[in-house]
Amino acid sequence: MKKITFILALMILFVSCKNETNQPKNAENETAKDSLAPVNDDMLESAIIYEANIRQYSPEGTFDAFTKDIPQLKELGVKVIWLMPMYPISMKKRKATGDKSIEDIEDPEERKKYLGSYYAISDYKAVNPDFGTMEDFDELVRTAHDNDMYVILDWVANHTGWDHAWIEEHPEYYTKNDKGEITDPINDATGEPWGWTDVADLNFDNEGLREAMKKDMLFWIEEHDIDGYRADAAHSVPTDFWEDIAAKLREVKPVFMLAEAESPKELFHNAFEMGYNWEGHHIMNSIAQGDKTAKDWDDYMEKVDSTFQEDDYLMNFVTNHDENSWAGTVEERMGAASEAMLAMSYTLPGMPLIYSGQEYDMNKRLEFFVKDTIPKKKGKVYPLLEKLAELKTSSVALHGGKSAASYNDVATSADEKVLAFKREKNGETLYYIANMTVEPVEFSAEIEGDFMDYMNDSEMKLTKDQQMSFKGWEYRILINK
Repeated sequence: MKKITFILALMILFVSCKNETNQPKNAENETAKDSLAPVNDDMLESAIIYEANIRQYSPEGTFDAFTKDIPQLKELGVKVIWLMPMYPISMKKRKATGDKSIEDIEDPEERKKYLGSYYAISDYKAVNPDFGTMEDFDELVRTAHDNDMYVILDWVANHTGWDHAWIEEHPEYYTKNDKGEITDPINDATGEPWGWTDVADLNFDNEGLREAMKKDMLFWIEEHDIDGYRADAAHSVPTDFWEDIAAKLREVKPVFMLAEAESPKELFHNAFEMGYNWEGHHIMNSIAQGDKTAKDWDDYMEKVDSTFQEDDYLMNFVTNHDENSWAGTVEERMGAASEAMLAMSYTLPGMPLIYSGQEYDMNKRLEFFVKDTIPKKKGKVYPLLEKLAELKTSSVALHGGKSAASYNDVATSADEKVLAFKREKNGETLYYIANMTVEPVEFSAEIEGDFMDYMNDSEMKLTKDQQMSFKGWEYRILINK
């Protein structure tokens, strides 16, 4: 009997040890997932987002090279890291230049340098081997979370690359022409192709596609603990799909959803927290180039106020990967107005964006289909971003999310030339005033009181109708004392 009791005790001990062996791994995973508070609206009020171009971020172009710099992003107040597509890229019809595919390049050695568009994806559930391994990717996410930052992935739902397995296994997932051939994306307004010949258009009328896409999106949330998505060309995919998948993702964990769109407005009712401020950005470019005025900006903000819901908000930017590669650098588009526009992007309602290289005064268009590298030398912009981040992340007057601080136009005696607005919340007040022209201007504004001139670290007293003189593109950020 004692022998049997002893054997039973050994068995119980063995099972217990086995469970204990398994437990730390599970506990460790839970700890990793719980090391960062879930995405929440309060955090997003003062958040800054960073767009990471892994291929061009470093000479290596790897996850590891970016991961080691994540702690430094805290200096810039970054709370959300948006990774440009980091999935494998299709070889078939791969873009070599704007109008040539890799099939047009005869020299096999020459072909090797053409890496293709990040947005021609061959597998939604894998990482680009040029960037590293899945373990390297997981380390990037863990490092971000350990540094109180969230990671969202660029999701390209509108189309796949021509090497995607669905092309052969599920051709019914794709849009077809009159001949029954799978097509590249078509502009609904004109009926003509966009010219995105390296991708095949997906058809969201197919329920099988919808379910397969949802499964792939859930994979990164459930298996790799990411915190949401930036949806490429979100307006090209039915709103009800985004609403369905957003609800499913949020059953797993709270997520942050960014739409590369500012319409239809229904996108922001249930699916997305934030959209792109494309129209506002283009107006900023036009003001910098002398084609529009401060009054045009005031008119635009009235339009935003009347067309968006109160808790909708937009991402503000002076550059991003599209603008940099295709429209030009900040210097090319905004010139001497660059600093005033950057400061403006931080003081508007919404969330400011930093694009890889912007913090290092990058004044070149990054190559899109081949390897390139951003500069890594701090100049004028880095300390400017640090100072703006300190204000954005600490002042409730710059809250920009679902409970944003109020925004009100401030009348001046030179409304065509001078932009002035007031942000206010919980007793904190902030004014942005800028000469939106290249020429000096004298003006008065309906502002009075004792202020701190934030960017110049000095005090400033204004009386009603006091005359001010600003140089071309001069701006002030005033905080009530």
